[in-house]
Amino acid sequence: MRHVLIIGAGRSASSLIRYLLSKSESENLHIIVADLSLALAEKKINNHPNATPIALNIFDIEERKAAIEKASIVISMLPAYLHIEIAKDCLQYKKHLVTASYISDAMMELDEEARQNNLIFMNEIGLDPGIDHMSAMKVIDEIRSKGGKMLLFESFCGGLVAPESDNNLWNYKFTWAPRNVVLAGQGGAAKFIQEGTYKYIPYGTLFRRTEFLEVEGYGKFEAYSNRDSLKYRSIYGLDDILTLYRGTIRRVGFSKAWNMFVQLGMTDDSYIMEDSENMSYRQFTNSFLPYHPTDSVEIKMRLILKIDQDDIMWDKLLELDLFNPDKKVNLPNATPAQILEKILTDSWALQPDDKDMIVMYHKFGYELNGEKRQIDSKMACIGDDQTYTAMAKTVGLPVAIATLLILNGKITTPGVQLPINKEVYLPILEELESYGVVFYEQNMPYFGYNPDLF
Repeated sequence: MRHVLIIGAGRSASSLIRYLLSKSESENLHIIVADLSLALAEKKINNHPNATPIALNIFDIEERKAAIEKASIVISMLPAYLHIEIAKDCLQYKKHLVTASYISDAMMELDEEARQNNLIFMNEIGLDPGIDHMSAMKVIDEIRSKGGKMLLFESFCGGLVAPESDNNLWNYKFTWAPRNVVLAGQGGAAKFIQEGTYKYIPYGTLFRRTEFLEVEGYGKFEAYSNRDSLKYRSIYGLDDILTLYRGTIRRVGFSKAWNMFVQLGMTDDSYIMEDSENMSYRQFTNSFLPYHPTDSVEIKMRLILKIDQDDIMWDKLLELDLFNPDKKVNLPNATPAQILEKILTDSWALQPDDKDMIVMYHKFGYELNGEKRQIDSKMACIGDDQTYTAMAKTVGLPVAIATLLILNGKITTPGVQLPINKEVYLPILEELESYGVVFYEQNMPYFGYNPDLF
């Protein structure tokens, strides 16, 4: 049998494991699910005859190497910074490797050795990064094959709550790592290019510079800029493109409301708040407001944010219980961002019957035969339940499909790579459609931008 080692049995591995188990009989696979928690690994395989759960501490070098040596191929679903040691072991034992994470500099340094050993180290094969690369390159390659010249590429993605579970004023719940949501946009100005001009948005104004999107059947959305939209310009072969922008999707109104936290300083992760463990939610909120001998915390909040009592922004703040004097933070030595995450998790955690949703939207502007044209490509995917979420599906299925294609010799190009070649993206996108991950492409009038204004 061919042994597939999956390291990490967390939330994103659910659909990945289910897919490979469903193929195990026909494809002669034995799935080894390894996690620090044996109970979690056991739960994910559910006594399947073609699977084995094992407890694995990846920091135990001998234990880790022994597991990798026995495998035919290795999938790492660990946090990105932990992939590198797995990758080095895969080189030592001549094993292919698949991850959903961004290619780090350390991983890229292994490219030549991987090529020399005819090994495929496939990275960025999840949702974002992953499905975004594949769906974009498919259309870009089709445009180029007709002789078209790319003028504009905009790409947006967001993890949201499904419409049937959207029942708070923020139109948002945590469907993935809450910390990443709280810290989004920090670490430097967002940068992109519009009509050949480089643009920069500092963190302080990021959430007031949004673009609006419409997805048929799902309504209107907004998107704020990702930190570095230019990272894939050369990889996509778009060095000469006039406009390149990548953004994160939210429901309309979210960014304006989130900006209140940014302006107050509640998303700051650079310092620890004194006695945070015993602090109430109300005290936390008051920490960012000026002292006043008579004004309440609520009045000070409205004054500093310039919002009226009948403003929907005020209702959004009230919904989060920010002014509750009885709820305690219960986090020792916590930063403002960590406390805000705790408060938001109270209100934004997915409930047992809730479903999540993934929305992805690409815009392709190009010139063909002297005429400027545009294609819009849209995808919306709803999760099944709390185990097989839309996020788990769109992250895990591409990983699983790529793994099987590598095992079966359908993907052959060696080296450290991301899924931008036809041998990778065509079969994966085709199979994803059967699981409800479908992109609908629409010819649109070319919008572009006025260079005199932008």
